[in-house]
Amino acid sequence: MLHYPVLLDEVINLLNIKPNGVYIDGTFGRGGHSVAILNHLNETGRILAFDKDEEAINYGKENINDSRLQLIHASFAEFEEYLNSISKVDGVILDLGVSSPQLNNKERGFSFSLEHDLDMRMDNSKGLTAKEWVNSTKEIEMADVFWRYGE
Repeated sequence: MLHYPVLLDEVINLLNIKPNGVYIDGTFGRGGHSVAILNHLNETGRILAFDKDEEAINYGKENINDSRLQLIHASFAEFEEYLNSISKVDGVILDLGVSSPQLNNKERGFSFSLEHDLDMRMDNSKGLTAKEWVNSTKEIEMADVFWRYGE
């Protein structure tokens, strides 16, 4: 595992993992939380792991071979659609924010220090890039977005 999440031990302890439980990792990233949860599950335990970033899902498919892990290329906001056969979820983890692999890859357009076009999409197969949005949006709309969400 290349990524060790911040406060991993604390998160795992607070999840109070049941060996046969069902868990949702809503922001799979590079799988640090999912792998740690898998280490506490028995053969009937299960994780549904979501990520909007297709690179993250592909990373998981290439690096984690475990039938208890189901990788889903979708936003955690859509997880309800994937719970048809599940009657109970024992825990949910959301590690929100931009990840190092996104920041360190200049083609993703998230970096503050690497020169490249602004993209900034978690799922770069959908929607406008940040460059396209900035160059096509009226100043008043941009000001409203920055005021509402800019922190």
